[in-house]
Parts: sequence; C-alpha cells; structure tokens
Amino acid sequence: MDAVRAGPFGQLFRPDNFVFGQSGAGNNWAKGHYTEGAELVDQVLDVVRREAEGCDCLQGFQITHSLGGGTGAGMGTLLISKIREEFPDRMMATFSVVPSPKVSDTVVEPYNATLSVHQLVENSDETFCIDNEALYDICIRTLKLSNPSYGDLNHLVSAVMSGVSTSLRFPGQLNSDLRKLAVNMVPFPRLHFFMVGFAPLTSRGSHSFRAVSVPELTQQMFDPKNMMAASDFRNGRYLTCSAIL
Repeated sequence: MDAVRAGPFGQLFRPDNFVFGQSGAGNNWAKGHYTEGAELVDQVLDVVRREAEGCDCLQGFQITHSLGGGTGAGMGTLLISKIREEFPDRMMATFSVVPSPKVSDTVVEPYNATLSVHQLVENSDETFCIDNEALYDICIRTLKLSNPSYGDLNHLVSAVMSGVSTSLRFPGQLNSDLRKLAVNMVPFPRLHFFMVGFAPLTSRGSHSFRAVSVPELTQQMFDPKNMMAASDFRNGRYLTCSAIL
C-alpha cells in the first residue's frame, strides 16, 4: 500500500480511501471471511459508500482480487457480498486471479478457490478469470521475456481490464455498459464466468508498430496461447462470445 501511495499512480487515489489492517489472513479463507477481514470490512464499505454517493449514475462495481490466498479470496468475497446487500440493483464485475494447475504458492489454494467460487456464483454478475500460469506462458512464449516480473504480468492484466471496459469508456453500439455486457454474455445468471483472449499482445515498454489484419487479429483472439486462463476452451463449447475491438 505504501508503495502504491509513493509510486507514480499514488496521486490517483484519495489518501483517506486507503484501508490498512495490522495482520494478514495467512492464506486462510476463513480468517479473511470471518475474523480478520470481517473486522476491516465496515471501514472498506464506508469508503465504497462515500465514492458511490459522489456518482451521478452508478453502473456497478469492479473488484480485482485473487482466489488463492486468504485476504483476496476470503475478505474479497465478503466485501462482494456486503456490496451486493447494500447495492442490490447495481452490477458486480470481478477480475479474479484463479489458482493455476502448475504455478502454485500454497497448498491450500484449491480450498480457498472452491470456497470463493460459491460466493462468486451467488453474488457476482460477471467474473473474468485470469491465472498466473497463463500469464507466465504468454510472457515467455509469446513476448519472449526470459524472466517475467510481476510488473510484466500486471501489464497483461491491465491490458485485459482496459480492453473489457473499452465499451464503457468510449461511444459504441454494443456492450455500452456493465449491464448490457451481462445481458449479451450471460446465458443463465449463475453461469457468468468468462475466459478472456487478447490480441495483439505486446510487452511493457514496447513501442514497435506492426500492421495486423482483421483475420489475423481474430485468429489470435481465439488462439489458446492468447487466453488469460490456462484452460483449453477447445475441450468445451462456446455458449456466448463477444469481440471488443
């Protein structure tokens, strides 16, 4: 948090919107959801209320969190459920970093993720699934980075978030707000978990220009190597799909 405040983006945030805790959840979902996180969630909700009250037309909320640890999974889903209680008619979109099949930090990641998915099924309207293994693979295989840093991974995540929210920020006919995106993309209310493909992929600081045709872009978008989750979608079927250009 201090690094964010002191960094180049620190001026984007109001100083009193930072909420600090004295201890972490120790990769324990229950601590994040019921004890440590529950002690902080009211302070966080005060910040959310203050920002929501300053909006003329509040569309909804976008939450970024991890499902593998204790704080992002446990407290993150608690916050989502509390926001849902307070703003039941607003949209809830989450960018959730799911545990990877091969890249794993802790042995309890599957448990934390399983407990979190139940909460997301009930309380989220749109969940964009991202995992670190897919991001590492993109950095190494596609972007040819020998030793990817978290900054490189975050660059990819930020590109995805920017792309998904493009139609919210610029004029357009399709998916022009969070609710319309859900109407077009969610066939059943509980079935709202999306895989994100992105093209063209570029590394941080890359300024080289390359002309790419529409067929090439389309091919890249549906290439498993360009997916932000390490799941081969060719094993399943498309229920819905949206290309945001």
